[in-house]
Amino acid sequence: MNFLACPICKHYPLNLFIFSEKDEIIEGLIICDECKRWYPIIEEIPYMLPDKLRNGKDDIPFIKKWKKKFPKDILKKGKPFNETQL
Repeated sequence: MNFLACPICKHYPLNLFIFSEKDEIIEGLIICDECKRWYPIIEEIPYMLPDKLRNGKDDIPFIKKWKKKFPKDILKKGKPFNETQL
């Protein structure tokens, strides 16, 4: 995590929230505190794509699945998707 930077604003370090793990992080969330963008970790893979490459087909179901574990500010105002798209 110390080497990851936000692909949009280049801020680091990023915050990590783990939702499911075994030997590795199965599902979780990487958050940029600077620009309020979030990036999902799905099936052990972090998806750190720029906004224009994210279409919501994976992100919206991810929000719905983990809504109770999302930080409130990201759930309400996170970019590029948040609960207003649910």
